[in-house]
Amino acid sequence: MTNQKSYRNKIIEYANKTYGTSPEYLWREHPGYAVLRRDDNKKWYGIIMNIPRNRIGMPSSDIIDVLNVKCDPALYDFLCGDGGFRRGYHMGGTWISIVLDGSVSMQQIIPLINRSYELVANKIPRAKRKI
Repeated sequence: MTNQKSYRNKIIEYANKTYGTSPEYLWREHPGYAVLRRDDNKKWYGIIMNIPRNRIGMPSSDIIDVLNVKCDPALYDFLCGDGGFRRGYHMGGTWISIVLDGSVSMQQIIPLINRSYELVANKIPRAKRKI
């Protein structure tokens, strides 16, 4: 049974309103997995998944929603393992999983979504930067 309190819909609404992102449901076997992707370069900046708590090192096998976002390396070690923050489930690099059960507030989640969106943007090559 999915936890009744989840920020899933609020996050999807925020991504649509702020970035024009519509969630993509890419896997038939995982209909609750919603990918958030930039329009310009098609890179993911978030994915919402419904998974058992024990997959991210939490007790119980209750199904919860988590949001994976790319994170600044300096924040990665600081956030991971603290309350509703975990190392990114099923993602490499500096992705974090945020438990969407209310243990992390929307006021904390929004800046992390925004930063993830920025982190996956195409980088301007040094030679083409204006000084």
